[in-house]
Amino acid sequence: MTHRTTPPPRICPHCDGFASAAITLGGRDRHGHLCTITAHCPACNGLGILPARRAKEGARA
Repeated sequence: MTHRTTPPPRICPHCDGFASAAITLGGRDRHGHLCTITAHCPACNGLGILPARRAKEGARA
């Protein structure tokens, strides 16, 4: 009997795998560093992948 392998994770369709982005706020602090915030994809919570869909039992392949 063959072993079932887990399907590979799917790339998030909302962010195309780029789950986090650094966004500049337009200014610099007193040390000269850019002020940035990190925004995460709300669909995958910043992971870039979604869990693979489970096949329904009895479904056609």
